[in-house]
Amino acid sequence: MSTITENPPVSRPAQASLTVLAIAAAIALLYFGRIFFITVVIAVIIAFLLDPVVTAFIRLRLPRAVASFIVCSIALAALYLLGLGLYTQFSGFVEDLPNYSQRMNELVDRVATDVDQVSKRTYQVIVPKRFQETPPAPGTPTLEKNGRKRGSKPTADATVPPPIQEVRIHPEPTPFLTYLYSYLRSFYDVLLMASFVPFLVYFMLSWRDHLRRSFIYLFSGPGRQVVGKSWEGVSDMVRAYMIGNFILGILLAVISSAFFFAIRMPYWPMVGPISGFLSLVPYVGLPLAMAPPLAAGLIVYNEPAIYLMIAVVVAVLHLIAMNLLYPKLVGSRVHLNPLVVTIALMFWGTLWGAIGLLLAIPITAGIKAVCDNVSNWQPYAKLLGD
Repeated sequence: MSTITENPPVSRPAQASLTVLAIAAAIALLYFGRIFFITVVIAVIIAFLLDPVVTAFIRLRLPRAVASFIVCSIALAALYLLGLGLYTQFSGFVEDLPNYSQRMNELVDRVATDVDQVSKRTYQVIVPKRFQETPPAPGTPTLEKNGRKRGSKPTADATVPPPIQEVRIHPEPTPFLTYLYSYLRSFYDVLLMASFVPFLVYFMLSWRDHLRRSFIYLFSGPGRQVVGKSWEGVSDMVRAYMIGNFILGILLAVISSAFFFAIRMPYWPMVGPISGFLSLVPYVGLPLAMAPPLAAGLIVYNEPAIYLMIAVVVAVLHLIAMNLLYPKLVGSRVHLNPLVVTIALMFWGTLWGAIGLLLAIPITAGIKAVCDNVSNWQPYAKLLGD
């Protein structure tokens, strides 16, 4: 008579160790494959944004493939025109770089002179006069470090030590081709992955129904309904977050551009939108939004009051947008508490750099949307929520 032996249950320490190893493996995969995952995430976000437009074209009795192609073509044309306008402004900025460098040198010299005068005045105020060094009268001999009067000829008994020859070790030069290859390799990988974004977006839009149906069929029973709700929750959240940020960025760009035009700032059509959208970056948006207008004004403004006015206007726009408009346009759909947002920015920023800072909130909000629809994960949704 044969006996069936069952596998012993896994102990809690062993299960915890496996969980930690799985999380570590997932983090390592996200880090080393960051270019691939960033490309996929950006394509998914763009597909969620363009899907309502494709649906509107489908209502005109167009096939989904044709509607997706038209929408992607319009989006690429708009992106090309935007890039062309920014390139025109940036080319003019590059031509004025010598003037900027000259202006920066003048400012640095002026600041150095002011600092030197302030240090001298501070020295005269703090140090008593009897301890202050007085310059010698002209023609008065002074003693050097070796005890000899400055300006006198050395005696025959004076021993002059031989000069010490420095031995310099020159490092082996790096071959030019190796340096050029390592420098261009990173840009090549980014451009290669970016070239796949239009194709990914088109296939995600044209095959949306098939992908959604096939993904739901991976699960059985009540899980299919949960997956369908999670899919819709993630799409609605991402769409609301991105559209809210876009509307807020356009509003800030228009107001900033109007203000920069009023004060006759050079390259205001480029500086205004850049400053407006940089203001939306979490936590570091204010200094990022101030940098472009302050840098653009170096070539024309000489008075410090104008720089103070620019900084005050940008700060007021940033505070109004993030404290009054942002909660109504974006915060009502995301529902993440500030601690989770901070940790998410640190985590994704460490893994993916600057792009991680921009994608941290939508990724975390998408995870929360999934947890909201899965009954076993709802405690995690409450932990992430506000």
